[in-house]
Amino acid sequence: MSVRYDWYQSESKVVITVLLKNATEKNYAVKIESKKLHMTADGYELEIQLLHPVVVDRCSHKAYQSKVEITLAKETGVRWETLEEKAAPAAVALPKLHTKNWDQLVNEEEKKDEKEAKDEAALNNLFKRIYSTSSPEVQKAMNKSFSESGGTVLSTNWNEVGKDKVSVQPPQGTEFRQWEK
Repeated sequence: MSVRYDWYQSESKVVITVLLKNATEKNYAVKIESKKLHMTADGYELEIQLLHPVVVDRCSHKAYQSKVEITLAKETGVRWETLEEKAAPAAVALPKLHTKNWDQLVNEEEKKDEKEAKDEAALNNLFKRIYSTSSPEVQKAMNKSFSESGGTVLSTNWNEVGKDKVSVQPPQGTEFRQWEK
């Protein structure tokens, strides 16, 4: 099992804190090489390929109740950007980005819908398109005129519709009758 650790550095050393409770009871062992750190304990292992070389003779470690602190003496006073030496990432081919003209796609879909729609469906699609592309004032006028007239009037002029109640205007040749209760 791996262990959690953290690290910090000064100009002359790097200190690695390994979070491991009761390390002495777990038979911990630390092996430090010029560019490698290896620590083991009962059921735990930590191996780090160091970014820069260290002076092995001046390195030390000490166990505390909840951690092991490993002090590594830097060979040079260089600031370490990371603790570990990472393998160079392989070159990854990025997928080509396909740009789409969304306006064109919407227009194509609308044209396709218009061709497929017949009679009442075509009229409904027309009203939906008018409603969806209209201003809030026009939408309000359409809602008010349609609901107050019982579905016989559909107006987009709020100045006209907003003044009074919209009266029922049945198609020519028909008459409007109230439903009997």
